[in-house]
Amino acid sequence: MKTIASAAVGVMKTAHAHSKALTARRVAQDWQKGDLIFAFDTHPPTRPSRPDRPTLLDPGKMPRRRKGHSQTHKIALLHAVAHIELNAIDLAFDIIARFGEHMPRAFCDDWIKVGDDEAKHFLLLEGLLTKMDSYYGQLPAHDGLWQSAEETSHDLPARLAIVPMILEARGLDVTPIMIERFTSTGDHNIAEALQIIYFDEITHVEKGTKWFDYLAKKNNKDPEKWFHDLVQIYFKGLLKKPFNDEARTQAGLFPSFYEPLTEMLEIQLQKRRSKADKL
Repeated sequence: MKTIASAAVGVMKTAHAHSKALTARRVAQDWQKGDLIFAFDTHPPTRPSRPDRPTLLDPGKMPRRRKGHSQTHKIALLHAVAHIELNAIDLAFDIIARFGEHMPRAFCDDWIKVGDDEAKHFLLLEGLLTKMDSYYGQLPAHDGLWQSAEETSHDLPARLAIVPMILEARGLDVTPIMIERFTSTGDHNIAEALQIIYFDEITHVEKGTKWFDYLAKKNNKDPEKWFHDLVQIYFKGLLKKPFNDEARTQAGLFPSFYEPLTEMLEIQLQKRRSKADKL
């Protein structure tokens, strides 16, 4: 029988995007059936395998997406979300293979479910792109998500703080706006797909906060202070209002976690700029 670690690494080493999503779903099924051993006999790669396209750019070099209702704009937005979901597949299986050995079995249960959800999301979006005579890989995409993964590859609390509790939580803020926009233009298939993603992402953020709290208690840390410290170390951006407080609270991520960071990160950014100006 395969181990959970080797199955997770197998997902990460699958380059073709559609095949990666199908492999992820198959691994989730095997885990649920008891066909994978809870053992860790291999380590994840530094970077997951990726298809030749899309071209990956630094976030700052990405072409700006203008607002609009044209077919081109809709394709660009769906392509961007599909790219996030593909990265999220690898992030879920990376956290299992990289950190699961030192965590309870329920940790793997949770992140297998997340990986399965992300694969489902990617396939949904890929299908919508196909119906619009497009495909994943047609447009360039940024590499920011995996850069965050590499920077937190040695530290599970930092990974949880940055990926589900900062980056995925941002999706809870912006996705309802996208759903309203597509509903207003009569693109109900797109709106319904985004609604599925939105509801699932609330549970993903909840899993991040759950395991972050678990580690805080285990290490006798104040979870809010620890979160603030880790975000200031590992997150180089800003937290932008407005926040979807209702969805974030539903996920166990309370305003006391993220509201203070709006000012903390702004001060930190100003210090970095001031230091750069003096060089």
